[in-house]
Amino acid sequence: MSAAVLAVTAHLSVREVLQTILTSARRLLGARYAALGVPDSDGGFAEFLADGVSDEQWRAIGPLPRQHGVLGEMLRSPHAVRMDDIREHPRFGWWPKAHPVLKDFLGMPIIDGDEILGELYLANKIEPGGFTADDEELLRLLAAHAAIALVNARLYERSRELSIVEERNRIARELHDAVTQKLFSLRLTADAAATLVDRDPAAAAAQLETVRHLAADAAGELRSIVDGLRPVDLSGDGLDVALRKQAELLDRVHAATVRFTGSAVPRLTAAREEAVYRTAQEALHNALRHGQPKSVTVELRAEGGKVVLRVDDDGRGFDAAAPALAARKLGLASMRERASAVGGTLKVTSAPGAGTSVRLEVPTGG
Repeated sequence: MSAAVLAVTAHLSVREVLQTILTSARRLLGARYAALGVPDSDGGFAEFLADGVSDEQWRAIGPLPRQHGVLGEMLRSPHAVRMDDIREHPRFGWWPKAHPVLKDFLGMPIIDGDEILGELYLANKIEPGGFTADDEELLRLLAAHAAIALVNARLYERSRELSIVEERNRIARELHDAVTQKLFSLRLTADAAATLVDRDPAAAAAQLETVRHLAADAAGELRSIVDGLRPVDLSGDGLDVALRKQAELLDRVHAATVRFTGSAVPRLTAAREEAVYRTAQEALHNALRHGQPKSVTVELRAEGGKVVLRVDDDGRGFDAAAPALAARKLGLASMRERASAVGGTLKVTSAPGAGTSVRLEVPTGG
């Protein structure tokens, strides 16, 4: 029980907390199957996770359960349900053809005050005899700790999202104050040059020279703003934590599954850490925007005096030998420039229908 509680409270991501609650509950009570439902605002399931079922079985089972039936009823009840055969519940209806046959059953709400945060469902205890009153009390205790961990994870994610919004607003203000006026002047000057091309070429040339200077100034302003955007997490938490948080954020807002794997790596110079982080951001952006992947994996590790970053996706890929689209070409060039600037190497591997892999290596020395 102690190990289960420690596992549940060790995470700050809501998704990781939910998955750990589910896995810990199934192992703790020795159940063959377990599920965890999170309610939405309409009385149904916002999320539904299962453990003990393979990916193939899960796909064959079909859509998530809806708000009707025994699981939906339990999701709205603050009381535990323990039965020798779930099929005898008055609200039991049916299950899909590929669904495993469930018999002995234990359902336990995860409650914070008057709010039901979720419901744990365990079925088919491995040891004969079904679930006992002791099992029910043990699961109730785990659910109480799980509620605290889940509330903390939600609060943490909300604070992160607020920080992101505040940072976006700050950037927007700086862009408006420092760049917008120059771009407006640049456009007016370009219009003036266009009207002078035929009747006064010398005046038009002077206006175009002004355009050139304004464009250079605007580019300089943008560069100074971007240079000031070194991620806060990077300086405090290190690359691995910052990349994990970035992956978790993208996983929540995109249909594709975005995962981070790796561990702490040696601290690099500020320039190299930022190069690795920005390369990961660019590779993730390219994959999610252009690749239409089902999953993207970010990996970070130390290897032979180097820090290695890999971003792999299973998307539609592209022909690396063919001329790239403008947006992708710009992103690839940006990543290569970042790698070169810090003494690193970048390799991009892709093929139509085979996904894309981006690998960056930077030395760990000064």
